[in-house]
Amino acid sequence: MRPLTTLTTLEGSITSLGTTSGHRFVVGYWKSSPIGPFVDVMWAPPGERRVLVASHSVAAYVTTVYPFSEFIDTPVSVNVRDRQIEVQAGPIAIRIVTGRPLPFPWRPRWFVGSVENALSQALLGVRTVGVSPTGMTEWYRTKSLSWIKQGTATVDGESCGDLAPITGHLGFGFTDPPRRPSHVALQVDIRSHSASGQCYEAGQ
Repeated sequence: MRPLTTLTTLEGSITSLGTTSGHRFVVGYWKSSPIGPFVDVMWAPPGERRVLVASHSVAAYVTTVYPFSEFIDTPVSVNVRDRQIEVQAGPIAIRIVTGRPLPFPWRPRWFVGSVENALSQALLGVRTVGVSPTGMTEWYRTKSLSWIKQGTATVDGESCGDLAPITGHLGFGFTDPPRRPSHVALQVDIRSHSASGQCYEAGQ
């Protein structure tokens, strides 16, 4: 039987930052998704561990797209005031201040997956289209980009050091975020399929 495909969309933001201690964080704040609004933190401590910090229901969805070596089941909250963003995720606390956002005009998906993908790789080392480790095709359509001007992060109350570029390969998906700490508002389109002929459903 020919695999069936379905296209789902998330609307929100991705905030990514590194620290001088080697801890790296990617915060997804999704105002709209197949499972409703949610927040999750992808955490790469120094070494090879890749940790998802999220509620159980959110993890059930996120792990259909990205695999992790560890999972911390905890509520995750975000507080946004102007350009200040505060995230609390179990042992992790993050506070950042972003710069002025640079808006992007609307582009069709074919453009994001071709012209924009080539430009983004050349300028930022970031891909805008690719296949996730679980086999889903994704398109990242940036709406605005802000560089992080100030930022702090703690794990279990211990400081992770100063804000720093993201080093090494995070390994969460088909691409890494910009090396420079950033806050990106975007739309993510995900095309999934099932060889059994059953369409993908959130949480399966």
